[in-house]
Amino acid sequence: MTTEPAASRTLRPPAGYRLGASVRPLTFSPYDPCARIAAGTFWWATRTPTGPAALALRPVAGDVVADGYGPGADWVVERADAVAGLRDDLTGFADLAATHPVVARLAAQHRGLRMPATGQVFPRLLRAVFEQKVTGKEAYRAYAATVRHFAEAAPGPMQPLLLPPEPAAVAATPYWVFHPFGVEQRRAETLRRAAAVADRLERCADSTEATRRLTAVAGIGPWTAAEVVRIAYGDADAVSVGDFHVPNTVAWALAGEPRGDDARMLALLEPFRGHRGRVCRLLEAAGVQAPKFGPRMPIRSFARF
Repeated sequence: MTTEPAASRTLRPPAGYRLGASVRPLTFSPYDPCARIAAGTFWWATRTPTGPAALALRPVAGDVVADGYGPGADWVVERADAVAGLRDDLTGFADLAATHPVVARLAAQHRGLRMPATGQVFPRLLRAVFEQKVTGKEAYRAYAATVRHFAEAAPGPMQPLLLPPEPAAVAATPYWVFHPFGVEQRRAETLRRAAAVADRLERCADSTEATRRLTAVAGIGPWTAAEVVRIAYGDADAVSVGDFHVPNTVAWALAGEPRGDDARMLALLEPFRGHRGRVCRLLEAAGVQAPKFGPRMPIRSFARF
């Protein structure tokens, strides 16, 4: 196992940039088998057009050093600035943020946060499908178990770090294989259908085309598409319509209302069009939560069904 990177470059972020906060959406949890932050370095494993790769992003004296490992090292290093969020376009956001005191405050407090763009659709889609209408714990359990089922070690010195599953392998896997991972037939079939057209999804020119193609797949709606394009394309305007928590969070933060539906959320976010997803990301980064009422959603198991 080689410990020397096959490709490297040095990135020069703006003052105040925060690497950990910017790349955190690329990790499902601190124990994500495909991406993690360890000793201040962000590690990300992926499949590229030129082969498997691992990217390491580490802060060094105000810069960020990007090291690539494996056959796809040149590919990940070339777009390391996008993965780090350094291609994120904040044009016009300062003026929009200034129109609301909460957004203005959060934009100032989290000015070092940038939105990453991986250029990879299927790895984020894998996670998003598992997140459909279940608790976060259920979703992570299904995601991690699936990655480990197809276990393929990523190149480089960070071990264990696994590559996301090959779409063709997922498409060829019977739906019932996912049952012990806590995935019912509906989500398993959705994932298999998406995996079967992954090549076409990866060729989309932008988030608009990707959203259109994603939502043409049975079982994928606006929520899943938004979750994908916000990460794959760095779409700062992508709003997760249909989310269980986000409408309440937006209503509470922007209007002081403890509950809100999708229509109310979109109305409150409309003044920030072009950066609506960024506002939601700032609320998440700040830990804003609406008051909680009623019982929590139960964690279920499909392993025996």
